[in-house]
Amino acid sequence: MAFGAFSGSAAAATEPTKATRKSPIALLLLLPGLAYLGLFFLVPLVSLVITSLQVPDLNGDFGEYTYGLNWGSYWDVIYTYRFIILRSFGYALAATILALAIGYPLAYFIAVKLRRFPLVQALALTLVIAPFFISFLLRTLAWKQILSDEGPVLSFLNALSILPPDAHFTGTPGAVIFGLTYNFIPFMTLPIYASLERLDLRYLEAGSDLYASPASTFVRVTVPLSLPGVVSGTLLTFIPAAGDYVNASRDFLGSTETAMIGNVVEAQFLQLGNYPVAATLSIILMTAILLIVGVYVAIVGTKDLV
Repeated sequence: MAFGAFSGSAAAATEPTKATRKSPIALLLLLPGLAYLGLFFLVPLVSLVITSLQVPDLNGDFGEYTYGLNWGSYWDVIYTYRFIILRSFGYALAATILALAIGYPLAYFIAVKLRRFPLVQALALTLVIAPFFISFLLRTLAWKQILSDEGPVLSFLNALSILPPDAHFTGTPGAVIFGLTYNFIPFMTLPIYASLERLDLRYLEAGSDLYASPASTFVRVTVPLSLPGVVSGTLLTFIPAAGDYVNASRDFLGSTETAMIGNVVEAQFLQLGNYPVAATLSIILMTAILLIVGVYVAIVGTKDLV
């Protein structure tokens, strides 16, 4: 009897449960999402790859292209725009570091220090999100007016004789990095806030009870527990910053000397009609970002992303 009961229970344990079986209903629920990804991600991606391999149509008018396998265009584009590619990732990296330096203390203050004051915490969080209520273009254009040569910032500094009379800020790399940092700070702050909001403050009290200094508690307890938010924030900041074309545009905070990949893609696609070059640059940008993100996540070694 005992042996029979044991064997029956073992057989029941090895039998696949209803939760582990593939349910047709679950597959049906996945179909809309899969169809959406296939229609709006896979199809455009394949079209982009095909466009990048096009060659000029020798029998057609100027600016017309035909399908081909021009793999050499990738090397030509990389060699031609190598400095712009490096500049784009340099600007994105600098903006990400600055956003982290500003966003982490801000998220820590809101999530930890203001936890005992819910109304003030909600107000501070609203102020972080408030820039999203205004158009990205309008915000950047407003900063162009503020930081222009006749704007209040440079006029004030010139009045104090801090800067030379011919000094200007817009159209410089510093202005582009400033614009990227400002526009993407919420993308850095909110994921870190989400991680710190779940932080159990008893861990910090335990650190002080064990005679750890506040700095040591912060480095050994707070930072590791907030690392998923830091990883998510850096990814959400670096990826769109690398492909941004607004801040570096000469119509906003940049100039022809500060052009990024996005500006070249815009010019090649909308102004020059050179679709293969624009598509090739887009694929190069996407591939480089995937490689950088993969290496970064592997080095950080966290899978618990917010």
